Amino acid sequence: MLKSTVGRAFLRAYGWRVDESYPRDQKKLVIIAAPHTTNWDFPITLAVAWKLHIPMQFFAKDSLFRFPFGPALRAVGGIPVDRSRKSNLVDQLVAEFDRREELALVVPAEGTRSRGELWKSGFYHIARKAGVPILPAYLDYAKKLGGFGPLIFPSGDVKADMDLIRAFYADKVGKYPENFTPPRLAEEG
Repeated sequence: MLKSTVGRAFLRAYGWRVDESYPRDQKKLVIIAAPHTTNWDFPITLAVAWKLHIPMQFFAKDSLFRFPFGPALRAVGGIPVDRSRKSNLVDQLVAEFDRREELALVVPAEGTRSRGELWKSGFYHIARKAGVPILPAYLDYAKKLGGFGPLIFPSGDVKADMDLIRAFYADKVGKYPENFTPPRLAEEG
């Protein structure tokens, strides 16, 4: 309850509204966080998740989870991943889906706040291997509105699935629109 109150207060203080169409019946999913053009995306996304009681989790390199930040990162949903191990990050996160009854894993698919050429495809491969849907989420700074799109069940046809994602994000505006990397994966050819 405290997180929800904090989330609501934060959003109200900064003038943000939330489209509350989150699919509550879906216990496991990969949430795309886009556009990702500023550090402000993280606290606003966290506030949206807290307001809506979404058990949002995210991954970060395990070295960030050492003292003094570890307890705080875990408290807000951080999952440490070992980047030095030879194992694949996708497989580590798929294992998290296997271990848990509920997981809303948030992935900033752009991978950076700067404009790039392609999105990182990990979100797609995690969802496909774990057998869970992808939920596009957005923060539209032009409207000061955060929310969610339709569930996308990865079909294996990367281009067709990305066409759905592109259509969804076509009218979403990041804080720095010039830094938004258009939704495209290398696997599309």
